[in-house]
Amino acid sequence: MKDFRLWRRKAARWRPGRRRRQLSARVWTGRLVPAAWLAAPLLAALLLPLAVVQQRQHDPSPPPAAPTAPDAPRRTAAPAAREPAAAEAPQPKVSVYLSHTGQIETLPLEDYVTGVIAAEMPADFELEALKAQAVAARTFIVRRLRAGDRSGVPAASADVTDTVSHQAYVSSAVLQRDWAKAGRSADLAKLRRAVQETRGIVMTYKGEPITASFFASSGGYTENSEDYWKAAVPYLRSVASPWDREVTPGLKVTATFSVSELREKLGIEGDSRSGAQKVFAPSGVTAGKVMPLSAEHTSIGVPRIEVLSVTAGHRVKEISIDGQVFTGREVREKLGLRSSQFTWKMGNGQIAITTYGSGHGVGMSQWGANGMAKQGSSATQILKHYYSGISFTQVSTLLKK
Repeated sequence: MKDFRLWRRKAARWRPGRRRRQLSARVWTGRLVPAAWLAAPLLAALLLPLAVVQQRQHDPSPPPAAPTAPDAPRRTAAPAAREPAAAEAPQPKVSVYLSHTGQIETLPLEDYVTGVIAAEMPADFELEALKAQAVAARTFIVRRLRAGDRSGVPAASADVTDTVSHQAYVSSAVLQRDWAKAGRSADLAKLRRAVQETRGIVMTYKGEPITASFFASSGGYTENSEDYWKAAVPYLRSVASPWDREVTPGLKVTATFSVSELREKLGIEGDSRSGAQKVFAPSGVTAGKVMPLSAEHTSIGVPRIEVLSVTAGHRVKEISIDGQVFTGREVREKLGLRSSQFTWKMGNGQIAITTYGSGHGVGMSQWGANGMAKQGSSATQILKHYYSGISFTQVSTLLKK
């Protein structure tokens, strides 16, 4: 016993945390040994939950919602720590055609996702909104990689371009030069955290990665896919997005055209005479209300405009202008409007068109996502709100190496 105590004093002087080591050693000496053995089961029961909680807080992969289906990214109090196995696992590579230089940049998937959210969403958005954007961006490119889809890419060896035709993307060189070396290191770290905390997660529907479309902001509702594109997609359904009205700067924007310019852009020939116009209002006013025109509006050359139908997302579906029928999308694209949700006023030979929101309106509203995050919603809740009936899956199960 004397030799054991002498060894214990030497060990305590050598090891850090001397006081802690001395207290720990005492439970195994003298009369405390029997008590320690009796208390061991109780101590194990008390410490095991603490160990489990600590592991979950630092697990980069989300916990499973069901035994066979991984859950989506969740809110965490601190950046997730990458475990050695995840750090060593090879990632799929993405080849990006850089439109300004004509070069092709090939990089790991998660680095590509960082470049996308740097281009597609302001870094000062809430972390949970950035995480939702990271999952949407990752899902978009994984769908293309899985299908071998290289449509719209001018170079055969590239998977995707860096333009909004696919996803906007900021190259690694620009991130390093204009972000890391220009006082935006904190912003870049925030984006990387959003990517890390959602690492490998994509959205699926019936086992396949979804078309993860997104846009800037809505006027209060998103669109059904068939109201902007031709196909009805079950997870791209119109949902309410009231947060846009609360947080989006410049929600309403007015563009003014001369009557001749309007007709030229729309491909309409000739003048018209009109005594009434039908006004579309995005909210609070009944669409299709007929309004009598004032004397200045009944002058020669004022176009006749009538909304024929509206979409589930409260946007113009079909509209008649001087007897010619257009879709709301056609009017938006021909006139360069921010969205197909609009009202108008005519006077002095001009027409002022006011749009609400920005973008095609299908899928996730980015400003709406930020509004949800500000109110405490997680990335999971944001994504499940804007994409109906989706699940979450790991990239590794979709892209076999």
